[in-house]
Amino acid sequence: MLSLQQKMALQQKLSPQQIQYQKLLQLNTLALEQRIKTELELNPILEETLEDEMELEQIEEEPDKESSSDDEEEEEQFDNSEDEFDLEDFMNDSEYEQEFERLNKNNDEEKVYPVAMQRKSMRDSLIDQLHMLDLTEEEMILGENIIGALDKDGYFKEDLEKFVNDLKLFEGIEVSMEDAEKVLKKIQTLEPVGIAARNLQECLLIQIRNSSYDPYYSYIAEKILSEHFDDFINKRFENIQKNLNLSTETLKSALALIQKLNPKPGEGNIDSEQINQITPDFIIEKVDDNYIVTLNDRAVPSVTISKTYLEMLENNKRKRKIPKREKEAHKFLREKFESAKWFIASLQQRRQTLMKIMQAILEKQYEFFENGPKYLKPMIYKDIADEIGMDISTISRVVNGKYVQSPQGIHELKYFFSEGLSTDDGNEISNKHIKELIKEICENEPKDKPYSDDKIAAILQEKGIHIARRTVAKYREQLKIPVARLRKKII
Repeated sequence: MLSLQQKMALQQKLSPQQIQYQKLLQLNTLALEQRIKTELELNPILEETLEDEMELEQIEEEPDKESSSDDEEEEEQFDNSEDEFDLEDFMNDSEYEQEFERLNKNNDEEKVYPVAMQRKSMRDSLIDQLHMLDLTEEEMILGENIIGALDKDGYFKEDLEKFVNDLKLFEGIEVSMEDAEKVLKKIQTLEPVGIAARNLQECLLIQIRNSSYDPYYSYIAEKILSEHFDDFINKRFENIQKNLNLSTETLKSALALIQKLNPKPGEGNIDSEQINQITPDFIIEKVDDNYIVTLNDRAVPSVTISKTYLEMLENNKRKRKIPKREKEAHKFLREKFESAKWFIASLQQRRQTLMKIMQAILEKQYEFFENGPKYLKPMIYKDIADEIGMDISTISRVVNGKYVQSPQGIHELKYFFSEGLSTDDGNEISNKHIKELIKEICENEPKDKPYSDDKIAAILQEKGIHIARRTVAKYREQLKIPVARLRKKII
């Protein structure tokens, strides 16, 4: 049987303003710029403050205090009990005006950080080169489709025959397999040479055959890649030397030539454009013996409350009797005013929070900024949260997807957070420090007898760092360092 019950309970619920603040908090500089532009389009109460206007307002004389107070007394009689906020505060008080106009701007001296000019992606460049070739219309379309199908490393991994058949079936373009092979080979000789290869072996062979290296060593390198490729990729140099009857010096020269080739012609560039480079959200500079943190928000539009709409609100407020249509307009403006007020306040709060967290990271990782990656200390979100009195989730939102530029380079904020291991002397070191040590050990190992993971673990234990072999293997893979067998070189 159904029944009705009443229940009283306390619940924690985020207000719309808190939700807005949290969403703004997790945006990086570029995303924030777009978010502000969107808000400017949606809310007529908000307007962008131009730098020229800000400079003019700074040199204006302050309004006469007596006349200002007389105006306030005269306007008090029109006070509307329904208004939750006093509009005069925003219209007559110069301090409020300046605050709102510069709420999300940095008061430090403006600095210009040059950005590289935009350029075409590699895929666009390849299509431009393709159009310079002597091809039929059908072959040109096939070539454009092949370039469009390249993977992130610049390889053409499709089955060419199936690719040609699909083109015929879906687009009605018919090209013979013989002509398709010719088109593919022409694309493979475009800049960068070796692009659109179907595998690593073909990629390297294309580069060798189209190179201007020494003809003899190019011939030896081509023989190695075409006839002994399996031995080459597995570093079985003794087999290659024996089968081709080569001297050690000749083998070394041929292998050195192969190492100059690019195994991934399109890596990181096939679709990327210069405009998509990382824009740091913070800039840390060393001035004398101190580090200065700057929020890199110069490109972010500065927003303020529109004086025109504020005056409209004020005029409606003074009227004894407001027509129905004007009441609706007044209600709309009030809602947009509230939204604009909270949006500007959220921008200010976001800025303060970001600066607090970055300053805390700087203090915790001072040795890193002073001396480099080897001095990175173990640190977790809770350490920063306790330091500045904020929740761990707030720290997580701030560090996600944001970058800092410092004398040590550009790093994602997540980089500074890592677990640690205890050493024999009782200190704790970051796992990133351990990775740096593994990288250093591999760089200084004997080239003809590289260290195994067990040997690397033993070397670290001699330094007082107790680490398992499987952990060394995991860190080595994260550093993209191959196994010992593949690091072997001929001396």
